[in-house]
Amino acid sequence: MSDATRSVQIVVAAEDNGARLDRVLAARIPALSRSRLKALILDGRVMIGEAANSRAIRDPAYHVNAGETITIGVPPPVPAEPQGENIPLDIVYEDDAIIVINKPAGLVVHPAAGHSSGTLVNALIAHCGASLSGIGGVIRPGIVHRLDKDTSGLLVVAKTDRAHNSLTRQFADHGRTGALRRGYLAIVWGAPTMPSGAVDKPIGRHATAREKMAVRAQGRAAITHWRRLENFFGRDGKPIASSLALQLETGRTHQIRVHMSHIGHPLLGDATYGAGFKTKASQLSENAQAELARFGRQALHAYLLILEHPETKEILEFETDWPDDMARLRVALKGQER
Repeated sequence: MSDATRSVQIVVAAEDNGARLDRVLAARIPALSRSRLKALILDGRVMIGEAANSRAIRDPAYHVNAGETITIGVPPPVPAEPQGENIPLDIVYEDDAIIVINKPAGLVVHPAAGHSSGTLVNALIAHCGASLSGIGGVIRPGIVHRLDKDTSGLLVVAKTDRAHNSLTRQFADHGRTGALRRGYLAIVWGAPTMPSGAVDKPIGRHATAREKMAVRAQGRAAITHWRRLENFFGRDGKPIASSLALQLETGRTHQIRVHMSHIGHPLLGDATYGAGFKTKASQLSENAQAELARFGRQALHAYLLILEHPETKEILEFETDWPDDMARLRVALKGQER
């Protein structure tokens, strides 16, 4: 092992006799993710036995024996492939473990085809610098949830492997047993007749338009709770749009957009799931039509985020107001109320 490699050693406890190697290591070394530990095992960096008589174990399913000494060689994290870029960030909260960002609309979260730079990840690599301790062996921010490019709002990112593990578990649980809550504000076409409700419909990849999601019987379970906040009226005096507060019980791709479209209330500005409602804009005042044309995105903002801090276990609550563009759209829509 090189001088830069960190050595971690454990002794297998009696209660772990016969357990899988990867599970024992994950339980005893929470600072490293299970995927990271598996990679170290496969790379021959996990040794069993005392010094001169040790041997590498490359099978994550190896059954350990009580009293065995296990030594893990953890190399320093390698630089991330995305490069850091000096992109301004609206930082709501930051410490050594996590950072919470109020993401603007138009900012892509992660580099991908067509967006190799100018993303939130590029910005975080530049901002966090040496404070990123390495996630999965790479110096990078840990993205545990995402917001669509044209959705604004709160997003938490891990700075350490331990924080990444904790947040991943919280988001997988989606508040069923833990503290996690995610709240959104939206402006939709039409007005639900009930003051509140829920959409419980499975979501999967669209049968023909592969870039879209859709309600599908064979999809994954998805539940969205909504509450009507206010109605906006059209030229004929009837509700033309409304604002909603929404909460996710699951976290499927495009979930709110798909569910709202499914119940006949797609988001204003949503070209993917609300294209059939474009003609409704003619019922808006000229001012509201102009504001909607300038808006240029789906009217969706992640305004609320509640989570358990990965290190301190404190319950953290973050809340933001309507973003400027959605606030202007609301004012324009209110201007035609009768």
